[in-house]
Amino acid sequence: MLDVAKLRLLRAVIATGSVRATATSLGYTPSAVSQQLTALQRETGLRLFDRVGRGIEPTSAGRTLAHEAEQVFTALAALDGVVGDLRAGRVGSVSIGYFASAGATWLPPVVAALQREFPELRLDLRMTEFRDGIELPDIDLFVDAPGIEHAAHADIHPLVDDPYVAVVRDDDPLAERVEVPLADLADRRWVDNDLQRGTCRRVLLDRCAEAGFSPEFAVETHDYRTAFPFVATGIGITVVPLLGVVHLPAGLTTVRLVNPEPVRHIAVSVKKAVADHPAAVRALEVLRSLVRA
Repeated sequence: MLDVAKLRLLRAVIATGSVRATATSLGYTPSAVSQQLTALQRETGLRLFDRVGRGIEPTSAGRTLAHEAEQVFTALAALDGVVGDLRAGRVGSVSIGYFASAGATWLPPVVAALQREFPELRLDLRMTEFRDGIELPDIDLFVDAPGIEHAAHADIHPLVDDPYVAVVRDDDPLAERVEVPLADLADRRWVDNDLQRGTCRRVLLDRCAEAGFSPEFAVETHDYRTAFPFVATGIGITVVPLLGVVHLPAGLTTVRLVNPEPVRHIAVSVKKAVADHPAAVRALEVLRSLVRA
């Protein structure tokens, strides 16, 4: 493989027409330049210069090699630009994983900020609520819990503790209370809102078991927003994380749950390989600001 530094010297000597002038402009000694040119001739097996008096004259092969090397230096200059863009987060891609309620609440502001500040960055957004068997994205919002294995090649950043609340009708007797012991919901009919038996579901059912009961589900739905209209009919109550209470329909309210208080712990993992990427750093900043707000 040809040495780029020697090719630069070849081009410089041909451009200046003198070994001494090249050495002076580049801060080398004339003997060092001559040695590099001799080594390049040996590596290529070509005669690149002829002796003419006390100087040298490039051969046809030498001129051709110098001319063709221009493409190499153009490509290297372009690569330098790519490196600068990568350092600034202007190009490349970042994948972000999320679960439903966090995605609906936090991801749009994160995406808006990244698209505004890194317009050439490609974003790959994935639903990763059920993480088994999927490749970990660069940035992943998830619900942490005992027993969840964290990838060794990612850093884990706790974001917020998200308590569960009961969603009831305004005319429900529970609506008049500031907080309700979880055991007080044992005799109520529930509207299920998560049939996947994921981490969020386990957090709630474990706390119910701690309170001494298993919920009686009157209706099965697949998400929080679908559950709310059923609660409005009066068929039952539903229990959701506070982050999931977005655009609560009129006629419904929330009540805090205690003794024990169900809480899910939301965290974000960031692959070590992208931890210093400006877009990853910015995404984490935006997420933390949203949590504080």
